[in-house]
Amino acid sequence: MKKQQVDHILRAAGEITGETQFIIIGSQSLHGKHPNLPDEILRSFEVDLIAKKRPDRTEWLNMIGQDSRFHETHGYYADPVDEKTATLPKGWKGRLVNLPPGDTAGVSGLCLDPHDLAIAKYVARREKDIVFNRELATRGIVKKEHLLLLLDATFLDEAVRDRIRDDIQRDFQ
Repeated sequence: MKKQQVDHILRAAGEITGETQFIIIGSQSLHGKHPNLPDEILRSFEVDLIAKKRPDRTEWLNMIGQDSRFHETHGYYADPVDEKTATLPKGWKGRLVNLPPGDTAGVSGLCLDPHDLAIAKYVARREKDIVFNRELATRGIVKKEHLLLLLDATFLDEAVRDRIRDDIQRDFQ
């Protein structure tokens, strides 16, 4: 997904909810620090969004969600989520990155730091997450030492933490 498509979704999200700021927590949050990444990294067709000031309005985004007319017309969509959707390290909100300016009609996006995003993907560990994190490591978008520090700041079962530590080691070999 291109940044212009993320901008389009933010514009539409603002029109629907009246909100002016959204948190982007999925892979599209990479646009915060890396707005020109190649398509092979950002393969998903959804933008995971939370209305920042009025999270109760996030559900309204189903109007532009999966299988909506918006999705059918444009080929991409908003995925309304909440803060429990992803397991994130302590302090993640303080590391949010502003989405660079674009054609958003004054609606802004706050994106996960790539390292926080990677931790969430390591926890989820779906096949697409494994591939995604390997790409982040290979391209130097995330650093091993920083990931290991954030892993220690993430509330997890020790067995899961050990598994993720092994996954991080593997991705940086």
